[in-house]
Amino acid sequence: QVQLVESGGGLVQPGGSLRLSCTSSEPIEDYAIGWFRQAPGKEREGVSCISVPPDYEYYSDSVNSVRARFTVSRDNAKNTVYLQMNSLEPEDTAVYYCGAVKRRLCSVYIAEIYKSWGQGTQVTVSS
Repeated sequence: QVQLVESGGGLVQPGGSLRLSCTSSEPIEDYAIGWFRQAPGKEREGVSCISVPPDYEYYSDSVNSVRARFTVSRDNAKNTVYLQMNSLEPEDTAVYYCGAVKRRLCSVYIAEIYKSWGQGTQVTVSS
């Protein structure tokens, strides 16, 4: 199983930005990657995902304006997938996880397809 490490979380004020990274222990060009999050007392929810090249991007319809605020991308040379998050809101506070599966298409709604997960990175949006 590929090993994943998330980073880039932290404390940010409302309206601020963060870029999360999901770095793999091995080449990821054959892996679909998903970003999910879990807030205290809530179920895990999908945020975004990216397929294998040509890198189709998907965003959840359940997260407020996520398509306008977040951007997922990958840098295969660095074995890393990013989640750029702008205009952060207090409701975005959660632990963010990335998952990987060796298949062409990702899913932003079905976490069970992902075979490897990172340990998560905390994002806190607060003034």
